[in-house]
Amino acid sequence: MMISAPELLNASILIVDDQETNIELLLALLEGAGYQRVTSTMDPTEVCALHRKNQYDLILLDLQMPVMDGFQVMEGLKTNEQDAYLPVLVITAQPGHKLRALTAGAKDFISKPFDVVEVGTRIHNLLEVRLLYKKLEGYSKELELTVAERTAELRESEARFRSLAELASDWYWEQDETGSFTKVSGPVLEMLGMQVPPLPGAAPAPPSRGWNQEERDELQAIIAERRPFLNFTFNRVQADGRRQRFQVSGEPMFNQSCRFVGYRGVGVELNAD
Repeated sequence: MMISAPELLNASILIVDDQETNIELLLALLEGAGYQRVTSTMDPTEVCALHRKNQYDLILLDLQMPVMDGFQVMEGLKTNEQDAYLPVLVITAQPGHKLRALTAGAKDFISKPFDVVEVGTRIHNLLEVRLLYKKLEGYSKELELTVAERTAELRESEARFRSLAELASDWYWEQDETGSFTKVSGPVLEMLGMQVPPLPGAAPAPPSRGWNQEERDELQAIIAERRPFLNFTFNRVQADGRRQRFQVSGEPMFNQSCRFVGYRGVGVELNAD
């Protein structure tokens, strides 16, 4: 990820200093370097409102000012919830203020009297970091939006799939890796006459339930191999002698790590004797 020269020179910069000569010097330096969006103010009480409105990429802030000093300005800037990054380069003639300014949140400092080369380098470096931060933040928000959109699409697709499955079958089902039902839609309880058991072959069932053992073994082999199955027919004899025939289709499910997590599919009762 790189910041181009046009991007850098189009960055928005605010100069805050109560000395007009300092402002003129910095304006001349920045405009001479090609920066196109440089403004200034001699009133430190305006800085927070100006930043909320314009979201500056860099604020050159003098520390020694009447009414409101640079430290108070930085405290006010921290209340701007739209910007977690404090884009401040402090200007000071007091060596003892440098550490305090950095602790207060400033990203760097310029010493008075100005060294033109040093000022230009520090401004360039800070702007590059600031613009990279904004670009990364933009990518992060874009990624979050994309993920949210894809999640909504997947949920809608799943809803359509289940709706179609319910229209084309008597019930929709999902099982976990142990063969236990985790989701069932449709009158499967009434059709199977039991408390949501595993499919025949997915897990052992007592002989009294009346499933055809050969069919159970065949389906058990398919499931053990994690293969899909289509229109598999099986029979069950109820305790009263009534015979039921069912047809099911299913496919194995795997998570992102390719671990088997169960089956899902649809079923229909063919007829009952």
